This record gives sequence, structure tokens and C-alpha cells, in this order.
Amino acid sequence: MADQTAADETAADQSADDQSADEAAATGGLSTAPVEEPETTTAATGSFGGPREPGARGHLAWLGRELLGWARWFWRQLTSMRVALILLFLLALAAIPGSMIPQNNASAVTVEGFKERNPGLSSFYDRLQLFDVYSSVWFSAIYLLLFVSLVGCIIPRSWQFVGQLRGRPPRAPRHLDRMPAYTTWRTEAEPADVLDAAHRQLRRRRFRADLREGGGERGGRAHVAAEKGYLREVGNLVFHLSLVVLLIAFAAGRLYYAEGGKLVVEGYDFTNNLTQYDDFSSGPFYDTDDLGNFSFTLDEFHAEFVRSGPDLGTPSRFDADVSYRTSDGTEHSTTVQVNEPLAIGAERVRLLGHGFAPVVRITDGQGDVAFSGPVPFIPQDQALTSVGVVKVPDYTNPDGEPEQLGFQGFFSPTYNIDEVRGPHSTFPDPDDPVLTLTGYHGDLGMDAGLPQNVYQLDTTNMEQMVDEDTGDLFRFDLRPGESIELPNGMGTLEFEGFERWATFQISTRAGNSWALGGSLAAIAGLAASLLLQRRRVWVRAYPHRDGHTVVEMASLGRTESNRIPEELASLAAALAPAAPMLPADPTLLADTEAGPGSDTSEESAAEGARS
Repeated sequence: MADQTAADETAADQSADDQSADEAAATGGLSTAPVEEPETTTAATGSFGGPREPGARGHLAWLGRELLGWARWFWRQLTSMRVALILLFLLALAAIPGSMIPQNNASAVTVEGFKERNPGLSSFYDRLQLFDVYSSVWFSAIYLLLFVSLVGCIIPRSWQFVGQLRGRPPRAPRHLDRMPAYTTWRTEAEPADVLDAAHRQLRRRRFRADLREGGGERGGRAHVAAEKGYLREVGNLVFHLSLVVLLIAFAAGRLYYAEGGKLVVEGYDFTNNLTQYDDFSSGPFYDTDDLGNFSFTLDEFHAEFVRSGPDLGTPSRFDADVSYRTSDGTEHSTTVQVNEPLAIGAERVRLLGHGFAPVVRITDGQGDVAFSGPVPFIPQDQALTSVGVVKVPDYTNPDGEPEQLGFQGFFSPTYNIDEVRGPHSTFPDPDDPVLTLTGYHGDLGMDAGLPQNVYQLDTTNMEQMVDEDTGDLFRFDLRPGESIELPNGMGTLEFEGFERWATFQISTRAGNSWALGGSLAAIAGLAASLLLQRRRVWVRAYPHRDGHTVVEMASLGRTESNRIPEELASLAAALAPAAPMLPADPTLLADTEAGPGSDTSEESAAEGARS
């Protein structure tokens, strides 16, 4: 009894081994994903070098083996799917500070303002390079490691996939009835005719089918092996390759780009050269000589706002009519709208913001015009309450001596004043425009040769004007067309009207088209890898001892899916006209004489089709 039990256990183990071998042979090559290598033991724990031979040569040989082993281990870890996903997640996390903290490359003025408001936190951010996230050492390290990881993963997978495409579909397993989807029946058709019909049906359904003869090194019967769904692996590879393209496009965009801003008043021009920009930044590989040769004029700016309801004050129209001239001298007219940039060669001209520029005319103490023209004021709220300064460097006082004037204040498109806010606007349209200014005289500091902010007034060496009648500080409100006499015979200031201005961003960036193409390819590759199913089908036909032909069909997919049995049933139905099914005969029994390695066992004719 004990011998019988041991024999049964041995047979069960042998059957399990056969089943594992069948599954391994059937599933081999269904995926090109890298397989985690099992840990191997070495002679010494934590060592790849093995035992050391005596002498200096032995020590050098051991050191070389050790370094090579660690290098291989590091490369396997870096190119594993687990590490690639970790690096991709870290890259996403590393990009968060760049969207939450002001960046120098986007707006140096905003960064300076942040530092003034948060001096302690700013020093900490500076040490971590959080004001320059995308060019920081730690972000670049994650970026480069991810790039190497993806390349190290894609190359072997692509080579393996090419080998699969050039090879033949794998042979049928010895025991097809162990596959997830399986069916069998008896027919009077000849085995060769059944296999030919199966081969044609599979080819017609775009399977890569291979008709294999019986015999060979492994023995076995003639059968048809077919495979379909290679686009799933193509999708996987395209997705990973697209990530590499995106990384390259991102690097090119950071290394070769130019970006500048310019405020243009209606009726004024902009020429695309470095001296014309209000602010300008570029990548390390960009040469300013590559700036495009063009210019444009802001003909008219249009802005309309909602005047009722919950969206009161919200812009309903926001566009600029411009005339631009290209390098060949031709002139074109167009309208630039938000999110619809004007493309001139490699440059893109984007509309960013708008405001008002009061037109001021100032005469000096001698009656001569010391200043005349529009002065842009910067909006501070949604109602376009704007602040600005008027600087008059060429001024002569009543005594005939050179002096300088400065005025600072507000422009309110729709004027209102209260004790809390002072002068301010209540609506962004110029329903009741008022210019409110305070005057200074003295030295503007412009002759020192140091750069100044055109929107700020340095009053260190200046004295505020005082009303000669009341002795109060000189402050005044003017509507368009009004003027006022400056105190002590210093001249007059006239508010002639206002113009609108618009801010434009002129940029050129390498890799944009590559980034777009990589993004679209990544979406297509991901969709293919998720929606398509790679599967294999085998059809075997062989003569039974009763003179009929036994037909076996089996299918296997990389992952479980209800579509696999359904597809196999459809294939069996399509094959039925060439191999009509005979009624099952329950008196027939399976032939159990053949061992698991011979693949010559006859199947039971009484077994019905199943899946």
C-alpha cells in the first residue's frame, strides 16, 4: 500500500512538472518585459568577486570581478521596470515645486517680490534650488537617470521583439487540454485537410500562422501554430520610446529657447531685437543672433467686459489688431487672441495682458514742453485700478536751472474714492477715467548710470511738491482734457487722454513638435497596450484508432480575458464546414499508453467540445 502511494505521488509530481513545462513553453515570448533575475549566492556575502587568490594579481582580479559585479547589479536595478516607475513618480513629484513656487526663468520680478516678503523662507529655497527647479541638480539627476533607465529597457526589449517577429510561432504544447481555452471533436475529414483549412482560416483572420509537420526533435503530431496581437508589444515599446522622445524634447526646450516680454502701447512698434525687450531669457545653447527678423505694430486693442449678472467685470472680448512685417519686407495684418498666438517663422507672439497708458503733457518753468506722451500704468485689481509714475528728466525750473520732476499715482478707469481704499476703480471699462497724481522735484537718480524700474519712483533725493495756497501736499485728480498748474510757477500738467496697451510674449522653443508627437504616440501606444490582447492558437488534427480524425483547438492569452474562449469558439465554428463534427461515442476511451513526452496519445472521441 505504501509503494502504491509513493508511486501515485511520483506520478502526480511528474504530471505537475509536465504541466509547468507546457505552460512555460506556451507562454514563452508573450511579453518582452524584463524579467527580474533571481538572487544568486556568492562565495562571500555581499561580494561578487568570489574567493581571492593569493598575491597582488589575485587581489586585482578579485577587485575587477567585484567592480564588474556591482556594475552589473546596478545596471539591472536601473533598467528594471520597478526603478523606472519609481523614477517617473519622483519626476512628477519634483515638478510640483516648480508649479507652486515662483521660478526665475518665468518671472524674475515675481521671485524678487517673493524674497522680499519671505526673506527667511527664501534663503532655504535658494539652498534647495527651488527657484530654479527645472535646472536644479536634483531634478536633472532624476531626469537623466530616468532617461538612461528607459533607454536601457527599450533596447533589449526591441531586439527581443524583432527576434520574435522574425521567428516562427511556438510549437503546440504536448497537452493542449491544459490550456485555459480548449475544445475537441471528431470528424471524418482527413487530418491534412483539417490543418490546411485551419491554416487558411487563421491567416484570413490576420493571425501569423505556421503549419508544422509531425516528428522533429521533440516528436509530436502535425499542427498549426498561430499568434496574433503583436501590436500590443508594439504599443508597449512605442509608449516607452515616446517617453524618451518627451525627455529629449524637454531637454532641447530647456537648452535652446528664447523668451521675452514687451509692453506695447497702441500705435507703437516693436522690433525683434534684444534691446527692445522689457525682459529676456534664453537657454545656454541659444544665440541671440538667431532672433527672427520681424517687427509689428499694435494698431488697436479691444477689450469688452460683462456689465451685469454674476460675471460682472469679466472680460468678454480680449484681442489685439496688429500689423507685422517679415524679413522679406512684406506687411500683414492679423488679430492676436488669448491662446491663439501669432506665428512668425520660429517665433510665437502671444497676447498676455493689457492696461491703460494715460497721455500726459508737461511744460516746464520756462513754458517749454518738457514731456509729452503715453505712460503705461500697471493694473492692480480686476477693476484695473492702475499705478504708475511719470518721470521728467529734462526739466527747467522757473529760475532757469535744470531739475527733474517725478509724479506717481493712480489711473482709475471708473473713478471712485473712499476712506479705506482711497482712489480706485469700480469697473474695468473707462466709464469715468481719472488720473490721480502726487508730484516731486529734485534728482531722479537716472544720471547715476544704474538701471531703474520704469514703474517705480526713487524719491530719496527728491522733495514732494506742496500746495502754495494751503501748505498741504500737492495731490490732484484730472479727467481727460483737464490740466493743472504746478505750484511755485513750475509749469503745467495736462491729462490729454489715454491709450490702451498690451503685453506680448515673444518666444521660440526647440522640441515643441517633438513633444507633441511624443505625447500623441504615447497615448496611442498606451491605448494599444491596454486594449489589444496578444494570444496564441494551436490546432492539432490526428487519426484516431476508430478511423476518424480528432481535432483539438486551444488558445492562450497573456492575461485572462473572456474574449479568448469566445474567439476560439468562433474559430471552431469557422472550421466546422471543413471538419464536420461527429456525434460523441461514449464507448470510446482515451488511449493512455503513451507517456507525457511522446505526444502520441489518442484523445477520447467521447469528449465534447469545451472551452
